[in-house]
Amino acid sequence: MALPALTNDDRDAARQKAVLARQARSAVRESLKAGTLTLAQVLDRADTVVGRMPVRQLLTALPGIGQVRATRSMQALGIPEGRRVQGLGPAQRAKLLEEFPSAA
Repeated sequence: MALPALTNDDRDAARQKAVLARQARSAVRESLKAGTLTLAQVLDRADTVVGRMPVRQLLTALPGIGQVRATRSMQALGIPEGRRVQGLGPAQRAKLLEEFPSAA
């Protein structure tokens, strides 16, 4: 299937939308790292900003959680590597909150 032909204005609008989404996700990660947002608050949000964020990126934004611990935790909880927050089921969300109670 061929991609639709976009005008320059359409491309600029899409580029601007992507920039705003990245900035919003960055703000969520910074708030998590600073402790102004909890993991439970982020998981309860139903917007596309958080929903499109990869779970690993969300976990590494938590204080004291690095790439290795995030990967090991995701494997232990049965969360696929490329899973996004919007793709988590209720049981997986509950397991994440159990795994990281200090961040909840």
